[in-house]
Amino acid sequence: MSTAEASVRPGRNLEYPFEGRPELGQAIEVAPGVLWVRMRLPFQLNHINLWVLADGDGWTIVDSGIRDETTADAWKALFAGPMLGRPVKRVIVTHLHPDHVGLAGWLVRRFGVALWMSRTDYLMCRNLVADTDQEAPAEGIRFYRAAGFPDDAIESYKTRFGGFGRGVYNLPNAFRRIQDGEQIEIGERVWEIVVGRGHAPEHACLWSRADGIFISGDQILPRISSNVSLFPTEPEANPLQEWLDSCAKLKSLLPDDVLVLPAHNEPFRGAPLRLQELIDLHENNMEKLMALCVEPKRAVDCFPALFRSRITSGNYTMAAGESLAHLNCLRVRGGVVRNTDADGVDWYVRR
Repeated sequence: MSTAEASVRPGRNLEYPFEGRPELGQAIEVAPGVLWVRMRLPFQLNHINLWVLADGDGWTIVDSGIRDETTADAWKALFAGPMLGRPVKRVIVTHLHPDHVGLAGWLVRRFGVALWMSRTDYLMCRNLVADTDQEAPAEGIRFYRAAGFPDDAIESYKTRFGGFGRGVYNLPNAFRRIQDGEQIEIGERVWEIVVGRGHAPEHACLWSRADGIFISGDQILPRISSNVSLFPTEPEANPLQEWLDSCAKLKSLLPDDVLVLPAHNEPFRGAPLRLQELIDLHENNMEKLMALCVEPKRAVDCFPALFRSRITSGNYTMAAGESLAHLNCLRVRGGVVRNTDADGVDWYVRR
């Protein structure tokens, strides 16, 4: 997740209807037939919310948690406890990141059911898993050198490359595609797929219009902003504009009183307000970058304008990706130009 924060405390004016949160292996019913499950993560962001939906004589699971023994044991406690020993009938994954898809392959094999996922994220996930234990590619090294990485940061990138797949249980070789606008019957509810972009290529949210419930994944979070990064695989992409467009789309769709079930933090109401906060956050960050780039700057020189917390080796690559996403958005808008020096390093300056 991004360490970028709004100038005011984010999410302070939202409504949080639940005082507690579920313990590991337990669940809280947030609406009839909708269970809130919370799993641990071995990161600075130390938890993820998952959702278990009543589905006739069984359950549909939305997101799986990361691949580790603690999460698998928590699922086993849920199967025997709050899930009453009833079978899982399908697994829906909102997007490709390991904390969401990590145990999906384990779940679908355990119950002999299908994985439901957007096509782009399923294929991208398979592609990233295939990098496991491979050497860092030349394209990636050039990409981060162009961003201004010093030698020690390049070595850290090389060491960490291929780690994505270690948090993901083997995905099935077939899946059930979900796509924007599709309606899925789960138990007594109809859920509409609403796709957002920028944080992931094709992030699938689930909206029960009739019951006013929106499972947002990482597309709307109440207190933090999802990481929006540029990556070496598509260096000329504009993920930040995709993110801003998705926020505007969701703001136009969702009513104030919809219950948002996010992947991190707590369920809340006030989606349009939060979406405008997210838009304002990134627009303000780009204004800061425009001021900073009166003199030429590398992507790594832009960290102070975007992040309040200290950037270390553990989050250096993520911070660079987010800086580059903002700079690429400004380039497309015509606010800055990019010049490459003789060493292959990119410098950004206000037009």
